[in-house]
Amino acid sequence: MSFQMYVPTRILFGAGQLNHLHEQAMPGTKALIIISNGKSTIENGALSRTQEELEKAGIPFVVFNKIMANPLKSTVMEGAAYARENGCDFIVALGGGSVMDASKAIAAMATNDGDLWDYVAGGTGKALPLKEEQLPIIAVTTTAGTGSEVDQYGVISNDETKEKIGFGGYDSLFPRIAVVDPELMTSVPPKFTAYQGFDALFHSVECYIAAPANLISDMYALTAIENIGAYLARAVKDGSDIEAREHVAFANTLSGVVMTLSACTSEHSMEHAMSAYHHDLPHGAGLIMISKAYFTHFIEKHACDDRFVRMAQALGMKDAKDPMDFITALGKLQEDCQVADLKMSDYGMEPSEFLTLAQNARATMGGLFMCDRVPLSDEECAAIYEKSYR
Repeated sequence: MSFQMYVPTRILFGAGQLNHLHEQAMPGTKALIIISNGKSTIENGALSRTQEELEKAGIPFVVFNKIMANPLKSTVMEGAAYARENGCDFIVALGGGSVMDASKAIAAMATNDGDLWDYVAGGTGKALPLKEEQLPIIAVTTTAGTGSEVDQYGVISNDETKEKIGFGGYDSLFPRIAVVDPELMTSVPPKFTAYQGFDALFHSVECYIAAPANLISDMYALTAIENIGAYLARAVKDGSDIEAREHVAFANTLSGVVMTLSACTSEHSMEHAMSAYHHDLPHGAGLIMISKAYFTHFIEKHACDDRFVRMAQALGMKDAKDPMDFITALGKLQEDCQVADLKMSDYGMEPSEFLTLAQNARATMGGLFMCDRVPLSDEECAAIYEKSYR
């Protein structure tokens, strides 16, 4: 029952909450607004609304608009240089998980010398400690997927070394303020609503079956799973369903908190390897592709039978009694969200690389393998990829 909890982010949650950002104490005097390299935040009005809030607060700003779906180290370094050149002393991360992840790395490198990979632990990273305080962050999330608005980590890709690794862990990388306003999420297309929702789901599923799970992480995880199970398909079917959007956003924020209390498992390491080699693969889509084979493996190992039964119940199968009922419930949700037929081959993956991906997963993010209740070998990882392949 032991746990430690520290989640210092002030959360503004609910429809219309972005309108209250200007009322909050700003953590600096000039903001770097970081957005993606797409058009969504401009076209849906999120950028102009955020700029208006900063203007109301008397805060000048500049915009950095180069973050891609799987943010690269090179872009992080460019963003950090831009923050220094423009004298920005805090960051407003406006976007989805990629923007928030990249913003944490930019916040660190805007005040620290050297290269980001000097401070990355894992793979070819040098694991040096950050010496200077990072820039404070306000996170305005426009998606419901990663929970990055309430945790102190980000995931960055190094295209030179084919590595995708989590970065952070410093208390100062927790966003000072998180705005979780489902009004900003209504324009997310159905398939990306599904990908992001399943990412949130798997954060909680993994944290629930992980070895470090505890009393309070279980509470967050199960509540998140229940909300995803009840509302994600509705949000996918009708993006303007604000009630569904709000519940999925709630689940996502809970899933972000639960990662600070427990830990994800090797499923996330395995997917990070997939998208490290195939940058066009959305993270949530990769997780969906391997999920049924991955969790079936641990069910067959009887890693935690009772927990799989409880998760099946949380997903809506109230009479679940067998651990495999979780796979049935998971498959039904994927069908309801029209993502049950995703193909690894559509993103260029081939069976010949499965062992390489398995080895990359362990080399770059081996710590998550240590959170599995039953050890998972490279050969077993490769077999999971193979069973998932089509």
